[in-house]
Amino acid sequence: MQLADLFTPQARELAAPIWAAPPQAGAIPLISLAYGLADPVMLPQEELVEAAAQITANDVNEVLNYAPDARRLKTLIAERLCQEGVAANERQILVAYGSSQILGLLPHVLINPGDTVLVEAPTFMGAVRMFGRAGARLVGVPVDAEGLDVAALDAILHDLRAAGVRPRFLYSIPTFQNPSGATLSLARRQRVVALAAAYGVLVVEDDAYVDLRFRGEPLPPMAAMDTDGWVLRVGTFSKILAPGLRVGWAHGPKALIDRLFMFKPEGTSGPFVTHLVAQYCADGRLEAHIAALRFHYAAKCALMANALRRELPEATFVMPDGGFFIWLRLPEGVKSSALYPVAIEHGIEFLPGNRCFSDGRGDEHIRLAFSETPAAQIEEAVRRLGQAVAASR
Repeated sequence: MQLADLFTPQARELAAPIWAAPPQAGAIPLISLAYGLADPVMLPQEELVEAAAQITANDVNEVLNYAPDARRLKTLIAERLCQEGVAANERQILVAYGSSQILGLLPHVLINPGDTVLVEAPTFMGAVRMFGRAGARLVGVPVDAEGLDVAALDAILHDLRAAGVRPRFLYSIPTFQNPSGATLSLARRQRVVALAAAYGVLVVEDDAYVDLRFRGEPLPPMAAMDTDGWVLRVGTFSKILAPGLRVGWAHGPKALIDRLFMFKPEGTSGPFVTHLVAQYCADGRLEAHIAALRFHYAAKCALMANALRRELPEATFVMPDGGFFIWLRLPEGVKSSALYPVAIEHGIEFLPGNRCFSDGRGDEHIRLAFSETPAAQIEEAVRRLGQAVAASR
């Protein structure tokens, strides 16, 4: 008998670590474009320290003892949703440890082994892992330059209904999609909401990057178009404040919010951190910080795009209007799985495209994150990538 015999089916296969192993001694120092991390130079360190001092000075018992989440944080979230056209209600908001915790709670409420879940193809690899581990049968819906292909979605829903299958939900990243960078057009957003109501399918609208728009006009979220209670809007402060604070949220039908909270083992997300975020965001400081982030990340995105056009003219990509990533289609005959070890030898790391599909497709793509890498290293990173592509051929 072995300890492994006690593991549940979903725990038997050990997933690969998210973070790469440190480079070996003597290897070229690695420049990583693999992870969507915040640029540390943009983290508001001094302002957060000041906010922490203010909340502990004002009511130490409320922020450092057992207590509920800061009420004013839910008020802030509701106000920002209302500005987007969502009829937000504070009683329909769940605060969590990052938006990933919301995604991790969904299987407890909505997925039984064998249930069907629709995901974009490609999509956020963390979501694919969480839904898959819960035993979901993942069905990919193609994404193109305008986001989710709604004609394909309609056909998939029609075929599933004919087979007697009702999907548990559709997981979508409509704005600056991870990894493709595409933004779902207004007409397609309206169509997705209509299809959700017609087929009785929940839409999980993950809008982690919505505030990081470099150009163009913002589009209303699908939650603003939903009149029948079929959209769960998920958001986070990780991309617009500091990922290490781990503060995310969801707004949606109260019956669903209540059940997500029921499976949140620690209850609230902590009085200290929720009061801290609310204090920092007061008096318009968050919006001013977001404006600075947009300018900063737009410049880094343009720097990477120009370097790619110079170093890898045979590769193609759609210039994103915001977010953290460029989704690069490799030159003909180059596969990301074969390129990856060669790239590591050249001191450059990326996310292989097949990590972003539920069925392992996407080997002709790679995801490049420009968010964390210092601007001074981006051109060198792309130069190394070009060398790795040449060597892999």
